[in-house]
Amino acid sequence: MAAQALGLDVGGTKILGVRTDGGGRVLDRAQAPTPAEDQEATLDAMISVARGLLVPEVRAVGVGAAGMVEAGTGVLRFAPNLAWRDVPISARMAEALGRPCLVDNDANAAAFGELRFGAARGYRHVLLVTVGTGIGGGIIVDGRPFRGAHGFAAEIGHVVMDPLGPPCGCGNRGCFEQLGSGAAIGRLGREAAREDPRSRLATLAGGDPEAVTGEIVTRAALEGDVQAVGILGTVGAWLGVGIAGLVNVLDPGVVVVGGGAVTAGELLLGPARAAFRDAVEAADRRPVVPIVAATLGPEAGAIGAATLALEELGGAP
Repeated sequence: MAAQALGLDVGGTKILGVRTDGGGRVLDRAQAPTPAEDQEATLDAMISVARGLLVPEVRAVGVGAAGMVEAGTGVLRFAPNLAWRDVPISARMAEALGRPCLVDNDANAAAFGELRFGAARGYRHVLLVTVGTGIGGGIIVDGRPFRGAHGFAAEIGHVVMDPLGPPCGCGNRGCFEQLGSGAAIGRLGREAAREDPRSRLATLAGGDPEAVTGEIVTRAALEGDVQAVGILGTVGAWLGVGIAGLVNVLDPGVVVVGGGAVTAGELLLGPARAAFRDAVEAADRRPVVPIVAATLGPEAGAIGAATLALEELGGAP
């Protein structure tokens, strides 16, 4: 029987599970809401999703979790959007499912999925930047995930870019994710709607400037609203500057940008590429580093987690 694996992507709002074969093909999928304020309820929901997908061919389980996962132990030490501290996810999942379980950061898992089956296929050195409410990162070095000494590498969203900038949930100010993410798009959109209550942004929000979200700004921009296009340009420029700094450090062959904010397409990525070229060291003396959109969509993390588990725990080559 061909080996299969389960992959779970555990975020602040939902748990997405897939069952895949060795080629990354999704054979089955399931989803459940994340009871993010209740640690035990979240673990129970994860186990329930996995049990619903489990078949005898499954050799291993992979979990991509939005937080700081300790290397080698599968313990999630800290999660900014979940009520989790020092949770032995790997041990709990393995005990419940009777399969070995690998746990990694969700962006690391997504980066590996894009490496194997998506936009980074054919590259050996990859930087994944996930742009949603915040900013996450995954690093591939010589074809394998780079986790650092403790497993906490690639927390790129909390690189401080403007010490006087907006406050961040991590306790600092002006973090990358406060300037170049979906949260930044929404914040600037609300500011614009307050200044002009008759704007398209305010109209789409039902006349309430405080109801403007990043999704509303993106919708208005795709309709051609000049104000919204400008907001995406500003945030895209910050995104490009942040990517330039990371490229200076990591020297990847490609930068893959994923996450919900990428629905804005070139309205976000175009300004990001322009700012990147202006900010990266010796742009005219180094090989071009493409900045491309991810292709696996919202299942990238789950597919990557399953593939990592199969390769590292399930005996797949």
